[in-house]
Amino acid sequence: MIHRLLFALILTFGTSVVASEMRVPQSQAEISMGFVPVVKDAAPAVVNIYAKRIVNVRSSPFRNDPFFEDMFRNFGSTRQRVQNSLGSGVILSQDGIVVSNYHVVGMATDIRVVLNDRREYSARVLLSDQESDLAILKLDDASDMPALTLRDSDTLEVGELALAIGNPFGVGQTVTSGIVSGLARSGTATGNARGYFIQTDAPINPGNSGGALVDINGDLIGINTRILSRSGGSNGIGFAIPSALVAQFVAQARAGKTVFERPWAGLSGQPVGADMTEALGLTSPGGLLVSDIHPQSPFAEVGIAPGDVITHVDGQPVNAAPDMIYRMSVAGIGGETRITRLRNGEEDQLTLKLGVAPEDPPRDTRETSEDTLIPGLTVSTVNPGVIAERNLPLTAQGVVVESPGRVGQRAGLRPGDILREINGEAVRSTRDVETLLSQGGRWLTLDVQRGAKRSTLRFRL
Repeated sequence: MIHRLLFALILTFGTSVVASEMRVPQSQAEISMGFVPVVKDAAPAVVNIYAKRIVNVRSSPFRNDPFFEDMFRNFGSTRQRVQNSLGSGVILSQDGIVVSNYHVVGMATDIRVVLNDRREYSARVLLSDQESDLAILKLDDASDMPALTLRDSDTLEVGELALAIGNPFGVGQTVTSGIVSGLARSGTATGNARGYFIQTDAPINPGNSGGALVDINGDLIGINTRILSRSGGSNGIGFAIPSALVAQFVAQARAGKTVFERPWAGLSGQPVGADMTEALGLTSPGGLLVSDIHPQSPFAEVGIAPGDVITHVDGQPVNAAPDMIYRMSVAGIGGETRITRLRNGEEDQLTLKLGVAPEDPPRDTRETSEDTLIPGLTVSTVNPGVIAERNLPLTAQGVVVESPGRVGQRAGLRPGDILREINGEAVRSTRDVETLLSQGGRWLTLDVQRGAKRSTLRFRL
């Protein structure tokens, strides 16, 4: 498989001890040593990251007011200020490739990386992705860097010992220990539908973000990213992004990508619960019941249809949409993945070719001219690429609003709205928008879809 080859290219030489060979300490000498050898090997590759970004802050007398803040969210003047963030990162190669979290370095204008031995380097972002909360950095003029070996996180088992290394609360590099508490935690840590995490009880606190979660061999199994806490401190429920996804990020950064490209699924579904098991011919709950599918979806091309159940991807169980998206992301663009499907109680396997969402028809983004009824309105024709970027319904058709402009904003339009009709005429392309808004008349009627709701906006001219 493609993702296995990517691991072979990215991982440094060395063989990890498999789960069956792992054991607890057997002697007093081993107990006394604890994790000392592991920490000595792994800690030098975990770095502190100091990032600065310029943000616009709006000065408003209604700020923090529970009633008026949303009503007057665009009221008041804006000013720029410098925002500092502190986090951790992990060196993955001798030439200075570093992985961290997007929320640590995203949109940063200045990034400084400090090693455990106090050496400092400036860094630049090669590739980042807010949805996955990962970013790949490159240290300037770096060589012979200490680096961690990536372990395939698919070989992890619940109960394995794990160490979290980072810089919690800015106190300096800190090591905490625990176990792998759970696998395939989907969406729990960030609320993001595409989240997929390793759960650990190794204490993780603010500042640990971007740090390393390593196994007892010192191999990287995940990047610490979030905690589940009501108080803001560690309650023994921390989450790490699996190393398998990190490997794909590194591969794309090495290939010159600046934005992470994930394969497009083009379908939606729901987890199979206990109440649906018997009717679908399953012996136990599990799998993803396909409820809707785009005609251009790669799943549709191999014959998958609404009512089918996807039970495994590349031999790994799938229980929710984030599981499937994660597996496809690990396989990567241009690769293939093996889908196990259940239909009418019979199971079969299909091979799926992975690619980005197609730009068919062309999105043809354009801004309406000053002599139209809504000047400065920027729109794009809806296609699978736009659907994926904007997270639109799979059935979306028409034209999506990229920017409403000054007049469009006053009319109630928002980015992400879909224009279905203008003055009763169907809108199929951005050219239709330009043409229909250039026509005169006493009234302007817009048929707008926002999410799953449709509404009609009518204006007297």
